[in-house]
Amino acid sequence: MGFYKEHICTFLSNFDANREKIRAFEGCTFLELYQDKQESNIFFTYSYWRNETDLDKYRQSDLFKNVWSKTKPLFDRKPEAWSVEKIVSLN
Repeated sequence: MGFYKEHICTFLSNFDANREKIRAFEGCTFLELYQDKQESNIFFTYSYWRNETDLDKYRQSDLFKNVWSKTKPLFDRKPEAWSVEKIVSLN
């Protein structure tokens, strides 16, 4: 997600206020936020969901709608999202 630089603090405040609720949402087993080292206005959320149904329930929830309604106006470009399948993990 790319944000207008003047809105980074607003985004971070909104994420901070909602991160525990998102992580506690049924089916969410992991949530992290990353910031690009080169372009400080670019962020990535990384989350694990038990299954696609749980993710879809989150996307239809009031929690998501509230977070998204406050996040969307802050973007300086179209956001991108991917659902991926883990192939290999080395711990």
